[in-house]
Amino acid sequence: MLKSQETRRIAPEMDPLRVGMGWSPEDLEKPQILVESTYGQSHPGSAHLLELAQASSQAAGQNGGKAALYFATDICDGMSQGHDGGNYSLASRDIIANLVEIHAKATTFDAGVFLAGCDKSVPALLMAIGRINMPSVFVPGGVMGAGPGLLTLEQIGKYSAMFQRGEITQEQFTYYKLHACPSCGACSFMGTASTMQVMAEALGLALPGTALLPAGSPELAQAARQAGERAAQMALLGPSAREMVTRKSFENAVMVHAAISGSTNTLLHLPAIAREFGVELTADDFDQMHRGARYLLDVRPAGRWPAEFISYAGGVPRVMEEIRSMLHLDVMTVTGKTLGENLDALAQSGFYAQREKALEPFGLKREDVIRPFDAPIGRNGAVAVLKGNLAPQGAVVKHSAVPQEMHRAVLRARPFDSEEEAIAAVLHKEIYPGEAVLIRYEGPRGSGMPEMFYTTEAISSDPELAASIALITDGRFSGASKGPAIGHVSPEAASGGPIALVEEGDLIEIDIPARVLRICGIGGQERTEEEVSAALQERQARWTPKPPRCQRGVLSLFTQNAAPPALGGYLN
Repeated sequence: MLKSQETRRIAPEMDPLRVGMGWSPEDLEKPQILVESTYGQSHPGSAHLLELAQASSQAAGQNGGKAALYFATDICDGMSQGHDGGNYSLASRDIIANLVEIHAKATTFDAGVFLAGCDKSVPALLMAIGRINMPSVFVPGGVMGAGPGLLTLEQIGKYSAMFQRGEITQEQFTYYKLHACPSCGACSFMGTASTMQVMAEALGLALPGTALLPAGSPELAQAARQAGERAAQMALLGPSAREMVTRKSFENAVMVHAAISGSTNTLLHLPAIAREFGVELTADDFDQMHRGARYLLDVRPAGRWPAEFISYAGGVPRVMEEIRSMLHLDVMTVTGKTLGENLDALAQSGFYAQREKALEPFGLKREDVIRPFDAPIGRNGAVAVLKGNLAPQGAVVKHSAVPQEMHRAVLRARPFDSEEEAIAAVLHKEIYPGEAVLIRYEGPRGSGMPEMFYTTEAISSDPELAASIALITDGRFSGASKGPAIGHVSPEAASGGPIALVEEGDLIEIDIPARVLRICGIGGQERTEEEVSAALQERQARWTPKPPRCQRGVLSLFTQNAAPPALGGYLN
């Protein structure tokens, strides 16, 4: 018997309450489908999801199910940038997942369609899918097009720093701001939103070829209808989410992450998602699997093209086809077929040739966007996990975006206890070549782990600093960030990690090839490991925790109970 029907017999009030919403007696007997989206007039990545959710609901109804629309509106990382609103961003992921759990468990459903498109909403719904463990189909919310001259939103941070330094006029800056987001959908670069849409498909939870479709396109609307149809089928036939998504599925996703040079925030989200599926995935797994992996995607912020071109070049299936030899082809997917069977079917259907027609007006070919396996952009993945006495549990760097000069360096420490202090120093030319800017007390337990986006943009857009300093933080970065940035330092400062003990003038060694991040000198003088350790122990004895920034509400709950950045920063 379907779970929904079992619950009807236990809870006799359910039938009359649903009839009160307009359900018919026949509807009560059907498989019941939860259609959960993050729709809301909150930002372009969610404002268009209502029509897609309605399309999924209608398709489920036409295929024997009865769907109910639920909503867990998300916030926008971009709108929360640069002020205290950013402290709520990571916490919102876990709160959305909790709300979806409540929706799914308080009223029993037999299958679900889940629609989202942005930074925290996609991982939130993927976490919820693993937690509630019912047959589920994910619909990526698609991507917006680029503006004039292929302008995309991640360039605004650069233009903001240039304006504040007096390098462009107010008129120029205003033009860029008004033309960077021409439509709904995720921002058109390989930031966290685009990366997580790709991860949903790479895990096998989204239908093949549906990640990063143009928002508002007929193809995306069709994907939503197909998801509703498939959910109605899965309500009767299964499998449940955890039966389908396994350790091998997550390993495939990590390999795809390497191929696309995905956002560093994925090292927060994918381990948190895996945890809900009963799979242990660590930052060290990313580091190991990225070594020797092919990096293929020539898309911003590290590459040349906007993210809308990914779908035109064949999307996630084309990426997976290129790295086919590195994937587990026997994993099951939401189609009811294996990954290998899906890829074979697409190749035989003419899918790739049809998609590539959209590149012709730009004078591009598939290989210009998704490079062939034998001609990669890089051969060592995109991210690395650094460890040492500054980050015993690890720190994350997107080495594919770091200038080569900064892959090995010894720098003088300039510690700041907030991003506001650090960015002021950068913009006022108080940071000099050869320095390491440390931003601390911005981890999950410090302030909720906001992004250091504006600081990274101020550094990467400054020719004097971009290849001569590093930014090191227990906070995180935007998926749009590029340049010499190392984040997720664990343990974080608020927990008494070594980053809290660094003083002005200490020497910091960065060695990305050797995966090292350590304090190698005290007060400007190089010291042995034993001498550094002794100095840190002495400082640790004098260190006292800072009072909590958040005294009440959801941020107090999150900062008191968040896991370390290296483990995913989830609400524990």
